[in-house]
Amino acid sequence: ESLWTSFADGRVKLRIDNSCPQTPITVHQMFKESLEKYGSLNALASKRNGKWEKITFAEYYCLSRKVAKSFLKLGLERFHSVAILGFNSPEWFISAVGAVFAGGIVTGIYTTNSPEACYYMVNDSRTDIMVVENQKQLDKIMQIWNRLPHLKAVVLYKDSIAERHPNLYTMEEFLELGGDVSDSTLDDIINSQKPNQCCVLIYTSGTTGKPKGAMLSHDNITWTSAHCSRAGGMQPAEVQQESIVSYLPLSHVAAQMYDLWTGIKWGEQVYFAEPDALKGSLINTLKEVQPTSHMGVPRIWEKIMEKFQDASAQSGFMKKKMLSWAMSLSLERHLMGSNSSGLQQLWTRLADYLVLAKIRSALGLSSCQKHFSGAAPLNTETLDFFLGLNITLYEAYGMSETTGPHCLSGPYIYRQHSCGKPPPGCRVKLVDKDAEGNGEICFWGRTVFMGYLNMEDRTKETFDEEGWLHSGDLGKLDKDGFLYVTGRIKDLIITAGGENVPPIPIEDAVKKELPIVSNAMVIGDKKKFLSMFLTLKSVLDPDTSDPTDILTEQARDFCQRSGSNATRVSEIVATRDQAIYRAIQEGINRVNSTATNRVHCIQKWTVLPRDFSISGGELGPTMKLKRLAVLEKYRNEVDSFYKE
Repeated sequence: ESLWTSFADGRVKLRIDNSCPQTPITVHQMFKESLEKYGSLNALASKRNGKWEKITFAEYYCLSRKVAKSFLKLGLERFHSVAILGFNSPEWFISAVGAVFAGGIVTGIYTTNSPEACYYMVNDSRTDIMVVENQKQLDKIMQIWNRLPHLKAVVLYKDSIAERHPNLYTMEEFLELGGDVSDSTLDDIINSQKPNQCCVLIYTSGTTGKPKGAMLSHDNITWTSAHCSRAGGMQPAEVQQESIVSYLPLSHVAAQMYDLWTGIKWGEQVYFAEPDALKGSLINTLKEVQPTSHMGVPRIWEKIMEKFQDASAQSGFMKKKMLSWAMSLSLERHLMGSNSSGLQQLWTRLADYLVLAKIRSALGLSSCQKHFSGAAPLNTETLDFFLGLNITLYEAYGMSETTGPHCLSGPYIYRQHSCGKPPPGCRVKLVDKDAEGNGEICFWGRTVFMGYLNMEDRTKETFDEEGWLHSGDLGKLDKDGFLYVTGRIKDLIITAGGENVPPIPIEDAVKKELPIVSNAMVIGDKKKFLSMFLTLKSVLDPDTSDPTDILTEQARDFCQRSGSNATRVSEIVATRDQAIYRAIQEGINRVNSTATNRVHCIQKWTVLPRDFSISGGELGPTMKLKRLAVLEKYRNEVDSFYKE
């Protein structure tokens, strides 16, 4: 057996050594162990007609078996996929676990995908059965079904069926299908599963080229659920039952690991947010649930910060003063650590009691002991803002190809701006280091995936001869083994003069200097100098989450301080508002004055008419900037920077 494969039914050699000698187990074995310990505890909670409905781990397990039998009845073949297309819900979890029990592979599909993007994944993964949330998602599948030779049935779990179609079932009808499949038939399939076989497919979001299906084994799932979550400080239910809110896309590795698989491993209670969570209802759910642990991608934490800054910009003078006093005390104590005096600590505790605790409560985070961030780097402004609220954001780092987290921060492993260390059993090394110690980050351990489905060449490219996985990310390690991610090799700008420029530090500096700026993107690959696209902070449409033309309170505040009465993005862009453009130029001058050398200075910039968004094509499903897509979309603007 090789360390990698590109076949759905392939097996791999597990990376077991003295640092991670744990016996490999399957997903079913992990669930059975948890069932014995946590069977009577509540596992999943979802809101129906304004009330929380809960099911226990024992019920969750029985339902997963029932679903597995129905999948078998519909003809799910070994190592073929069940694809799930919908927002987080008990049905998502139970379908995923049932698919694995039945010997299939679970494939999550982003709800924002177009019919063509769905077609690519469903076809590539040999999906036999699809589980979809509502009519909107069903419509996508109806457009492509006749081109999908493997697709045998579709199950609809939220809406009722408007128009009957052969092999289309409601969840209720589907659950009754497997009644005549015996327990022994299912048990034979479960017992034949091996930890080094594939059970989950995660499609990388395809920011570069076609999406790749990263195959994860039972061991990837069970080992990572156990060891990476503990490194981040997640507790088993016998110590404290963790409660979490599930709202990030489960087709993304971070949410699937954190919400679904780790939830089973440690007996967590998972509450499902409303589908409009990211449009503003998440805070209400957090306030109701009061989770003990919460995970967000950087854009989520930034949105909380921006919303808060908007609200505080409208509050009275005394309230603003109190807030500023409390937050600066808290930030200072965190930055000084154990060097702060007894008196300082006393003042900080008082500020926390009088002011900050109330804010955490308003955010729904007053019971939250651990706040995680992953999927992209956090900027200093966001980290410092939350430290000012006495909230430490623990950064994790990894990729779909490392089953999510390969390096973690937590209550006992923390250094500012670092994404922590690999847990015992995982290793990191840097290759091709430059003079400052930045090199490509490479991974080894039981988190490392099996390979890309049907892509032998891409799989070979990603591993070196010794079997280390190459990330394509740049980072450096400090003397204590903490990892700092400094950029992506692909994002590295190489100017016409051959200078290497990492864009993210420059972009973060501009955003920090100019509170009106929402997104900043450096341009300059193969060019003589650097230029920059800027977008302005605007209010989001409550229904679509798309940016509107109206500036946020914080942006309007910046305008007034700069001597402009503008309230809309279009006013500023159409008239090239002198006051604002001068203020932006001054901010960029300040950033340039701290640049390492002249090559790192921004020579030209422009303000784009609309902020970046998923629907606009500039951001991926987890809010990651799609640099190539932006360059393509605004090609004329780029050309105008470099016209002689």
